[in-house]
Amino acid sequence: MNEVPLSVLFGILAVLLLFSAFFSSSETGMMSLNRYRLRHLAKNNHSGAKRAVSLLEKPDRLIGTILTGNNLVNFAAAALATIISQRLWPDNPDLAVFVNTILFTLIVLICAELTPKTLAAIAPEAVAFPASRILIALQWFLHPFVWFVNTIANGLLKLIRIDVNQTNSDHLSTEELRTVVREAGTMIPKRHQHMLLSILDLEKMTVNDIMIPRGEVIGIDLDDDMATIVEQLRTTQHTRMPVYRGDINNVVGILHARSIARFMTQPEFTKEDIEKVSREPYFIPESTPLHTQLFNFQKNQRRIAVVVDEYGDIQGICTLEDILEEIVGEFTTDVVAASSPDILKQNEDVFIVDGTAYIRDVNRQMNWDWPTDGPKTVSGLIVEMLEHIPESPVCLRLGGIYLVEILQIKDNTIRAIRVEIDKKRAAERE
Repeated sequence: MNEVPLSVLFGILAVLLLFSAFFSSSETGMMSLNRYRLRHLAKNNHSGAKRAVSLLEKPDRLIGTILTGNNLVNFAAAALATIISQRLWPDNPDLAVFVNTILFTLIVLICAELTPKTLAAIAPEAVAFPASRILIALQWFLHPFVWFVNTIANGLLKLIRIDVNQTNSDHLSTEELRTVVREAGTMIPKRHQHMLLSILDLEKMTVNDIMIPRGEVIGIDLDDDMATIVEQLRTTQHTRMPVYRGDINNVVGILHARSIARFMTQPEFTKEDIEKVSREPYFIPESTPLHTQLFNFQKNQRRIAVVVDEYGDIQGICTLEDILEEIVGEFTTDVVAASSPDILKQNEDVFIVDGTAYIRDVNRQMNWDWPTDGPKTVSGLIVEMLEHIPESPVCLRLGGIYLVEILQIKDNTIRAIRVEIDKKRAAERE
C-alpha cells in the first residue's frame, strides 16, 4: 500500500463510499415503498415494481444481502481511511487515529447514510426500482453467505419465539382505511371521499337508523272508500306503497304504481284488483346492518321492505333509495319535502328545527355533533334528556354549545324547537 499514490487511495475510498450510499439508500427505498401502489404497478407489468415485489417476498434475504454488502464496504472503507491517515501523519499515529475516527465518521454519516437515506425516503420508487436490478444480482452472488448468516439469525429469533415465516398482514382495518381516504388529499375529490366514507359507515348503521317510521308511512288503506283510494293513487308521488287493512300492522302487500295503472282506466276497478297486483310484502328486522340490507335488496330483487321489531310489530318501511342516499346524499325530487325543510335558518346562529327530523340528517346538513347512538329523532333526543314529555315549552342546553327552546308540543311529540349556538363556548371548544 505504501507504493500506491494517495490520489488512487482517495479514489478507491470515494468509490467505497458510493457503494455504501447505494446500500443505505436501497434499504430505505425498498422498505419505504407503498405496498398497495407497488402491487398495482406490478399488476400493470411495471418491470421495476415486479422486481421489487419479488425481493420483498423474502425480506430476510433482502435485508441480509443489503447489510452484508453495506458492512463489507464500510469495513473496507474504514480500513482504507486508516491507511490514508497513517500515510498523511506517519510521525504521529495517535493523531492519525483520532483524525481518521472523527473525519471518517462525519463523512460516512453525511455522505453514505443521512443524505442517501433521506433521498430514498422522499422518492422511494426512484431509488428502489433501479436498485432492484443490482440487488437481485447481489442476492444471487452472495446467496451462500447470506443463507449462512440468515440461518443463524433466524435460529436466534426462534429462541425468543418469533416466527420468521409469519409475514405482517397488509390488510387495513375499517378505521385505517377511513384514515387513508381522509388523507388522500386532492387524489380523491371531496365528494368521492364523502361517498367512500359513507360506504364504510354503512356497517355501523342499522335499518332502524334510516327507516321511515310507521307514523309517516303513506299507504293504501283498503278500508277506505274506493273514491278515496283512486284519488290517492292519482295524486301520490310514491312509486311503491304498502297496502293494508285498517292498520299498518295488517299489511297485505306492496303496490307498484305501474302495476295498477292499467286497471285505473276501467270503470269496474275494485279493491280486489289492488290486492291482485300487489306483491307479497318483504319483512326485515330493524336491527339489520345497512351494508347487509343493501346486499339483501339486490339478492331478493326488492326495492322496499317492511321493518319489524323483535315482536313482529311493524315499525316502518325502508327503501333502497334510503340506503343509497346515505352514500351519495339526497337526490330526491320530492316537491313536498323541498317546500318544507326540516331546518329554517333565522340568522347565523339561530335555527328552527322540526322535532320529527332525524338527528343524522340534522348533523349532516348543519355539521353538528348531536348524539346518534340513542333516539333517532330530535324529539326523542330531547325527551330522553328531560326524562319526561314536557307539558309546556322549556329550555335546555344540548351538547354544551346548543341552546334549545321547545316551541311547539302536539300529541305528546315535540313538533318544533329553536336552536341557538353559544358562540363563546363553541370558540372555547375549538
